[in-house]
Amino acid sequence: MERTESATATDGVRFAFGTLTVLPVRVERWDRAAGRTGMLCAPVVGLVVGLVAAALGGVLLFLGGGPLLASVATVAVPAVLTRGLHLDGLADTADGLGSGKPAAEALRIMKQSDIGPFGVLTLVFVLLAQVAAVSGLYGTGWPQGATAATVAALTGRTAMTLACREGVPAARKDGLGTAVAGAVPARGAWWLAGITVLASAAAGAAFGPYGAVHYTVAALAALVAAELLLRRCRARLGGVTGDVFGALCETAVTATLVTLALG
Repeated sequence: MERTESATATDGVRFAFGTLTVLPVRVERWDRAAGRTGMLCAPVVGLVVGLVAAALGGVLLFLGGGPLLASVATVAVPAVLTRGLHLDGLADTADGLGSGKPAAEALRIMKQSDIGPFGVLTLVFVLLAQVAAVSGLYGTGWPQGATAATVAALTGRTAMTLACREGVPAARKDGLGTAVAGAVPARGAWWLAGITVLASAAAGAAFGPYGAVHYTVAALAALVAAELLLRRCRARLGGVTGDVFGALCETAVTATLVTLALG
């Protein structure tokens, strides 16, 4: 029987890290309450992932690896810590949306283990954009690249939380999408988005008033880009799936990094 009592913060943290990373965290609850609290904790996962990625980039820069090598490592860390699930979700979502098929057929395509041409092209361009953006930022200094990587990871997971808000249905009757779709109170999701934007502005303020504005714009651009993709998925697929969550995360990450690399 599904547990209906509220989940503790510990339950939420376990759920978030256990489902969104490969870290050895035992998830003790899989019910809706744990899913709700867990997805509210998703930005914390992003913060941790971003800090680890920035730290590795800093090590390689210190050892003389150069901005390009450091940026490759920085982009690789989130992929490794998630077993590439978010990138796989991005590719599958691109295949499903690009197929032009009805919802049921598009969902079937997304569930297949292989990656089609739309997925391959999307992965290539997204990864190139992320590496190029981080490399350019590292070229101006490690603090710029590290802060950008951390904020990007944060906004990416916040986009996932927003996609779990009330009123957003699951496209399938099974999978992660069903477990967390519509589980997060809409007000809480939007408040969390606001906190993410403010945190991004605070991080950017380390580089002066323009930095605060730049990072605010980057966070807003990321969440808007993810919201547009979410609306497209709801219209074409009927709701969200685990793949869609991954696509939303990578879209927000990329939008953040590209916006920060400009100017």
